[in-house]
Amino acid sequence: MASVGGFVVSPVGAVRCVTRHRVGVRAQSLEGGGSTVLSSESVNGSSSVVVGTQKNHNGGSLVKEEAKVRSLVVEENKKKKKGETEEGLAALWDDGYGRNSVEDYFAAAKEICRSDGGPPRWFCPVECGPPLKDSPTLLFLPGMDGTGFGLTLHHQALGKVFEVRCLHIPVHDRTPFEGLVKLVGEAVKHEHALSPNKPIYLVGDSFGGSLALAVAAHNPTVDLVLILSNPATSVGQSQLQPLFPMLEALPDELHVAVPFVLSFIMGDPVKMASVNIGNRLPPVKKIEQLSYNLTALLPCLPELANIIPRDTLLWKLKLLKSAAAYANSRLHAVKAEVLVLASGKDNLLPSTSEAQRLAGILSNCKVRVFKDSGHTLLLEDGIGLLTIIKGTCMYRPSRRHDLVRDFIPPSMTEFRYAMDQVVGLFRSVTGSVFFSTLEDGKIVKGLSGVPEEGPVLYVGYHMLLGFELISLTDGFLSEKGIALRGIAHPELFLPKVESFSSEFSMFDWVKIFGGVPVSASNLFKLLSTKSHVLLYPGGAREALHYKGEEYKLFWPDHPEFVRMAARFGATIVPFGAVGEDDLAQMVLDYNDLMKIPIVNDYIRDMNRDSVKFRDERSGEVANQNLSVPVLAPKIPGRFYFLFGKPIRTKGMENMLKDRENANKIYLQIKSKVESNLNYLIKKRKEDPYRNFIDRKMYQIFYPPETEPTPSFEP
Repeated sequence: MASVGGFVVSPVGAVRCVTRHRVGVRAQSLEGGGSTVLSSESVNGSSSVVVGTQKNHNGGSLVKEEAKVRSLVVEENKKKKKGETEEGLAALWDDGYGRNSVEDYFAAAKEICRSDGGPPRWFCPVECGPPLKDSPTLLFLPGMDGTGFGLTLHHQALGKVFEVRCLHIPVHDRTPFEGLVKLVGEAVKHEHALSPNKPIYLVGDSFGGSLALAVAAHNPTVDLVLILSNPATSVGQSQLQPLFPMLEALPDELHVAVPFVLSFIMGDPVKMASVNIGNRLPPVKKIEQLSYNLTALLPCLPELANIIPRDTLLWKLKLLKSAAAYANSRLHAVKAEVLVLASGKDNLLPSTSEAQRLAGILSNCKVRVFKDSGHTLLLEDGIGLLTIIKGTCMYRPSRRHDLVRDFIPPSMTEFRYAMDQVVGLFRSVTGSVFFSTLEDGKIVKGLSGVPEEGPVLYVGYHMLLGFELISLTDGFLSEKGIALRGIAHPELFLPKVESFSSEFSMFDWVKIFGGVPVSASNLFKLLSTKSHVLLYPGGAREALHYKGEEYKLFWPDHPEFVRMAARFGATIVPFGAVGEDDLAQMVLDYNDLMKIPIVNDYIRDMNRDSVKFRDERSGEVANQNLSVPVLAPKIPGRFYFLFGKPIRTKGMENMLKDRENANKIYLQIKSKVESNLNYLIKKRKEDPYRNFIDRKMYQIFYPPETEPTPSFEP
């Protein structure tokens, strides 16, 4: 046996995983035609388990040993993992992204290729750690390298919510494509037999994408979710196709240069070297770190000659072609849920056009394009794989996806990336200030008056286009570590949103940060799980209001959310938000746009096809004839938020039947929101740094990272 990067590989295909926190056991051999698979669990110390083929060399069965090990592991898991499974992941959890780099990939690949014999086999990465209870299984199918370490940057994040298994194809293995399909198919069937109500995820990178599609075509009745990163189904249209025959004639002496050439063709070295560089570092520090990382990365490239020697490269090129032909001929049989990740700067394959082709053929397929990434998307700096899965609503531990039950709170990496890279300019421009009200009625700066424990229902005014949502998300996560669950318009979650853009967009970030479609059942589930829920009774009517209607409430006539809150003893916090009129001037509203030919036809069609979820009793808010207004930017002012004194409904269960009392509290909440708005509109005139220019001049001398920019005194 040979020790390899935290696990021991047996010549007959067995795998012993030795970790401090996890025994990840997946072993499958093509020799002897049999396999055994053990689910990984948390154990103490450096315990280990060996799993081989179904019969040992003496012909004895390992089934009894497997059952004994499984029972011991499960019992230990119950003792040591109880706290984590009950609480799950907290907001701003550490997903480990940036802790590993491409250098770690090369180090692991070098180690595993050092004594690399035997058939293809599964292994469980050490970094994955023990997942949450009832997590689904994720099988990673590698690209041309075959090492199985293509998810090195994502191991820790994925390992929190998946049982991760990676396929390793040894350097000198010559298993035909049909044999690999059989191997993965057997693992899928075994996993399905163990947990028939859980989906099985197949993450295929390049060649692995063709393999995943082929396996899915052979298993149409198994609940599979396919994540395909630049799938090699388009290898026949590769830009490098004319160069492939030249590789066969290339002398051995010159082959050492081929990996260097391929490394620059397949990926972007700068993006690879940027993985562990913090977004908030000063520009000079970023350049220094990038220069250091690039210098450290270059000595790793010769290792590619050992990972893909000449004979292996020629074999893999033939395997790529047979895999593409095999998968493409069976696409009609694929019934799985599919997400295709395509790189806009893929110099090896026409991945963007191939993604659109697959989306047109496969019955349930989404596409996300990353325009600045190369072929090795999963080894480059950018958005983490788990983040992509969450944003596209592809994560589910059971057969049906539930946005409330399956929600994974945003990690610290996701929070920083979104706030710096996605909405960083908006945050800088708005300079939001928060005020809250203590139990004694005193107004203080910050969110100290906001309840810590849920369930809490935040009810307030919806700014134009929902401008305030970014500030609320930022403020609550930064100061309280609370992930607000926003009740949003159902249109944001419909499949037609996919047609707006195939890039990772704000629609995806809404889901990552907890947005759910508005419905009574979703509000019920959120309150029952003690969530902090953000509710706008005025909905789209407030967010898309007309000229002269800023800071005017358009609430329904019935107090259903009050009765729902009372059912769970939730605390209701009324709040006001102002600042939209300091950011933009409305030029054309719905009434103006309806006077313009062609434009009015488009708006009518849009409203005709939109989701209607208000009834006649809802009053003015039921007016769903809406459109996005035309705005003219202003020199920005500032956003202000005031959270009123919490209204506790615990012990008011009688309101479930007492509509009159519920209506009184409803009117009290509405009145408080209006008074909060009036207070902020008046007090903001006292803010010496309300104007963007004044604020930035102050921040030159007192950076906001070290000292918050002052505002008015409450």
